[in-house]
Amino acid sequence: MKQIFPSLPLCLLTFLLLSQQCTGIKWLALSQTTQHINKTQHCKTLPGLVSSQAQLCRSNLELMQTIIQAAREVKKVCQKTFSDMRWNCSSIDTQKFLPDLERGTRESAFVYALSAAAISHTIARGCTSGDLRLCSCGPIPGEIPEPGYRWGGCADNLHYGLLMGSKFSDAPMKLKKKSGSHANKLMHLHNSEVGRQALRDALVMKCKCHGVSGSCSIRTCWRGLQDLKDIAMDLKTKYLSATKVVHRPMGTRKQLVPKDIDIRPVRENELVYLQSSPDYCMRNDKMGSFGTQDRQCNKTSSGSDSCDLMCCGRGYNPYSERVVERCHCKYHWCCYVTCKKCERTVEKYVCK
Repeated sequence: MKQIFPSLPLCLLTFLLLSQQCTGIKWLALSQTTQHINKTQHCKTLPGLVSSQAQLCRSNLELMQTIIQAAREVKKVCQKTFSDMRWNCSSIDTQKFLPDLERGTRESAFVYALSAAAISHTIARGCTSGDLRLCSCGPIPGEIPEPGYRWGGCADNLHYGLLMGSKFSDAPMKLKKKSGSHANKLMHLHNSEVGRQALRDALVMKCKCHGVSGSCSIRTCWRGLQDLKDIAMDLKTKYLSATKVVHRPMGTRKQLVPKDIDIRPVRENELVYLQSSPDYCMRNDKMGSFGTQDRQCNKTSSGSDSCDLMCCGRGYNPYSERVVERCHCKYHWCCYVTCKKCERTVEKYVCK
């Protein structure tokens, strides 16, 4: 590194190299945007966009509010999904993404997959809700429904969501200029497609009953997407069983292959990662770890949120907290409920 950049300090050089690897999810910084995007000149002021994303913004201005909503959903759902683990998705809650998302880790794999799923999910539902005028309801399925069922309603437009979502989220990994390693780009593209496949699997039949006195003699059905939180849980399962890969020649070109089982290609539905993760026990800015000091833990749990695992054996401190709850609720005919407010003290625990 000193021969190529002799005049750059090592810390600055490290930052420059890392910043070239994480362009793929910089669009998540849109979650902090408060501006309403209704003019093409707004596109150049948005944070985290590469040139092709900014061009997509200018040519599909209506999409941008939906994409901003998707960025917010990624942050909220990711942190909720991992609230019981040492890594709690705090890496994307900062102005500058932390190194654990720049090194091709298991956590990076999850964030790319969830981001790809979220943007297509939000666009598909935007078509259904009427928020997007460029698209409408999804197509009516070709197969004939069973007796007592009929196709109707407004299906989520998954085809349009996948089309526009992939154009936007994959754009940074398809830049012609050399930014980041080829292995990282292959990993991010693969994991993004895993996220979109999880979205395809989440398209299910939803029905509404019709009939006299709620008899449900006929059901009107459509294809709708499950909530993003359910898709995130599916991706979390894939995160826990993710496969470590290496970038090596396979035939005429280099491909990602499982590190320890290189006799088979990478499966289309498995998340992959290139670098092992830190244990996230102690704060380490270089590795992108906030540590678990002062994180709340569950004294009675035996899972990942237990005080033993969450606190990495350092111990924990108890504290008391007063909570106010509804109590002594009474139903009145007809038709309302009255409750009193009760206060009680609960004991909670945080890691040392």
